[in-house]
Amino acid sequence: MSVVSLPVIDLALNEEGFFLHPEDWREDMVPALAAREGIDQLTDRHWQVINFMRSEYFAKGTGPTVRVLGKTSGVSIKELYQLFPKGPAKVAARIAGIPKPRGCI
Repeated sequence: MSVVSLPVIDLALNEEGFFLHPEDWREDMVPALAAREGIDQLTDRHWQVINFMRSEYFAKGTGPTVRVLGKTSGVSIKELYQLFPKGPAKVAARIAGIPKPRGCI
């Protein structure tokens, strides 16, 4: 049996838990970020939303709102709330390592 020690990463987050530097995000962080949000099991649908959030942020400078997510991500609003029950746009943005989307309260 071997033991691997990984370095601890300090992330700059704002007071609401959103990344200040989205470029610091890595895919291997996602399970821990999701667990902080109460999501223990990530599915392909979670990843679809997370990747969509990142691509929208880097293309447009902000993450999509719930309404836009439901219309353009391929995941319905109903399913978004099942995947991210505490608020799809905010929670998915925190897990995706992007700032809070404009229009989110």
